[in-house]
Order: sequence, then C-alpha cells, then structure tokens
Amino acid sequence: MSHNLQFYIDGAWVDPVVPKVIDVIDPSNEDAFAQISLGSKADVDKAVAAAKRAFATFGFTKPAERLELLRSILAVYNKRANDLADAISREMGAPRPFALDSQVGIGRAHLEKIIEVLGDFQFQHPKGTSLVVKEPIGVVGLITPWNWPLNQITCKVGPALAAGCTMILKPSEIAPLDAIIFAEILDEAGVPPGVFNLVNGDGPTVGEALSSHPDIDMMSFTGSTRAGILVAKAAADTVKRVAQELGGKSANILFPDVDFSVAVPKGVANCFGNSGQSCNAPTRMFVPRERQDEVIGYAREAAEKFIVGPADAPNTKLGPVVSQVQYDKIQNLIESGIAEGATLVTGGPGRPADLNRGYYIRPTVFADVTPDMRIAKEEIFGPVLSILPYDSVEEAIEEANNTVYGLAAYIQSADLQTARDAAAKMRAGAVHINYPAWDSGIPFGGYKQSGNGREYAEYGLEDFLETKGILGYEAA
Repeated sequence: MSHNLQFYIDGAWVDPVVPKVIDVIDPSNEDAFAQISLGSKADVDKAVAAAKRAFATFGFTKPAERLELLRSILAVYNKRANDLADAISREMGAPRPFALDSQVGIGRAHLEKIIEVLGDFQFQHPKGTSLVVKEPIGVVGLITPWNWPLNQITCKVGPALAAGCTMILKPSEIAPLDAIIFAEILDEAGVPPGVFNLVNGDGPTVGEALSSHPDIDMMSFTGSTRAGILVAKAAADTVKRVAQELGGKSANILFPDVDFSVAVPKGVANCFGNSGQSCNAPTRMFVPRERQDEVIGYAREAAEKFIVGPADAPNTKLGPVVSQVQYDKIQNLIESGIAEGATLVTGGPGRPADLNRGYYIRPTVFADVTPDMRIAKEEIFGPVLSILPYDSVEEAIEEANNTVYGLAAYIQSADLQTARDAAAKMRAGAVHINYPAWDSGIPFGGYKQSGNGREYAEYGLEDFLETKGILGYEAA
C-alpha cells in the first residue's frame, strides 16, 4: 500500500508535518508487518481547515447529489472488499472468512442502509406559517476503534456525508490499514476535496486536538468509557456536540422455559464472536440456580468446539485478540475470576497449549459467578463468559441492570410476551429477544456509561443534523 505513511487531507495524500512512525503488529504472530505515520496537532489543523473550507460548498449540496456520491462510494467499496478483508485479517487477527463476510460485510450493510434512508429522508417540513429545517451540523471529528473498524467508520462517515457534513477521521492506530484503504475508496469515488480527511494518530495527540478544536462542531467517538470521558472533557470548552458509543457488560437472561440445549450454545457463540471483542457481547449469562449444572455442561461443550488459531489458518474459529495490552488485561481478569472463587468450567489463563506466540486466549467459561466479582463488573473484551445463577426472574433483571453500562441486553424465553415484558425493564439501548438477526436499521447506542446519541440508519443521520426554525416563512 503506497499511502501508509501519509494522511489524506484536502483531496490529496500528504506527508505528516512532523515525521513519526509506529509499527502495525500482526496479533497472530506478534510481528510488525507495516508502519504508519502518527499525526500531530499541526496535521489536525490542516485537516480541519480543509474541512471548514469544503463545508462552505458541500454543506449546501442537494440530497440528490449526496445520494449519488454515496452510491459511487458503495460501488468502489465493493470493488475493494478483498483488500479491506486482507487488511483487517492481518491487523486485528480476524479469521479471513470472518473478515470478509462480517467485518467488510457490516460496512457494506451500513452504506446500503444510509443510501436507502437518504432517498426518503425529509430535511424540512412546514409547521403553521413557519418552516422547520434540518441542516448539517458542520465540521465533525470522527474517532473509531479497532474491534469493528469498518462498522464504525461506515456508520459515521455514511450518515455524516448524507447530512452534508465535512469530516476528519482518526481511526485506531492499532488497526489503521483498513481506514487508509477506505480513504482510497472515497478518493476514487469522487468525494470533493476537504469533505473527507484522514489523520492517523493516537488519542492523547490527534484525538485531543480534534476534540478541543474550536472549528470542529461535533465529535463522534466510539471506544472505551475511559477515553470517551476524555473526549467529552476536551470538547466541553467549545460546547460542541459529543456523541459517544462506549463500553458494555451486557446481560443474557435465560428464562426457565427456554430450551437450554439451544440457548446456551448460542449465548456462548454470541459472547465469543470476534474473539470476544464486541462492546455489546452478552458476557453475563443469568440462569436459574437449579439448572446451572445443566447449563455448565452445554457451555463447556460449546466453548471447547471453538478452534483458536492464526487468522490465515483454514479451521480457525477464534483468532487472537488485538494486542499485548489486551492480552495482558484479559489474563489478569481471568486470574481474578479464579482468585475470587468463581468455578472455572473450561479455558483459563495462558495460551492454548499448541500456540506459543500470538495474542491467543483460551475460550473461557466461569460458573458460580457473583455480581461483586471483577469478571461480572468489568468489560473483559475477550472470549470469557460468566454464568451467574439466579433464584427468581425479578432478581435476574435487577442484577442485569446493576451495572454502570447499558449498551445491550439479551432475553431468551419460549413465551414472547414474557420476553417483551422483561425487555421493557432492561436499562439498555438495544434488547435482543431470542437471538434475532442483526438489523442495520435499528438504533445503536447506550444508556448510562455506555454513551449517548444513536447510530445506524436515520438515527445516525439525525445525530449529524441541527434543527432550525424559520418563522414567518409563509404569510400569516
């Protein structure tokens, strides 16, 4: 890739103001396989100036023009799908078929959905003799994570473009190559200069410079709650809008009437997907206390079927986690579960026996977990499931909500009305009843410390719009 050491600013690939490079690590083998440049405040200033100039024109384009632009982007995205999958597989360790079908596929779904939404979206409506207008908020800063990189890039960039905003993207420096390819896609699709800009870098430098910049009107951030707080604090002095999609510790409540032979393996699979690196993963499985032994059997069998290995190995089901930092954090939490008295069902500390290099985690299940344990409270972000026994459904719902997070919740019941009643009581931005298919048209975002604002479809588009009332638009 010819643009690894450059940034995309004002429609051109440019060198950083101050050269500084870091390695990109392949988590399957811990080897550096590429380098990128790290940006500085000076690079951010250049990108923001370009976006501000571009907004004077792009902010006033017609929706039909932006619709055609998004269609062009989707066409080039589809053409570059294999390149995107190769990059994601290498930089974050996703098994190659999963990288193509799920990681790249989810980005395609978001682009298709925003095209559908924009085709019907009403940006203005009369109200009495006045007119209510929805307009682009302006220049936006976008900070995206490494775990589902194209999901978060497309569900921010797509709606921002649909709204008429201009933008600066800072992807994760841990998994940045797919974002560089994405910038190439937008360039080939004909996005006007300055509308989309890419500056690689770390949070304390580029992230802080974006968040505090007086000419940025909105920050959209996805990542940890800790980092999201820093973005909000940096943004506060300029009173810009801040949308945040942060951490989670999602509960999965299995009602006594559910078929455990089906519900438990599906719960394990949803927890372990993407090597457990999903903020909405159902990591806390609540089960009737008298059925816990039965659940343990199903969970052990399901977990031990997951083949852990390199991203390019044909039988790999779970690749590595993304970095040494993540590996160490997960190991510490697994050890804390043992130390605090949870029952280790399968897995445990260390790598799988046949893997001595790479950030591999043994698929791990704990039982007899109590709400005060660290593994029940902290976001682990690895293939680790905690089984928490309950004595009553009311207790399960109370404990499911007993968390600082509120991103997602999962309800399993043979009786739909029972599941609906429980869903109404969950303090979470999304509730999944009986493992439904993912839907790009449903709002995504959190309660409490899982963030604010919503992404996906028209809900994401709305977040990038300001509302203006024009009084006296019609004669009284």
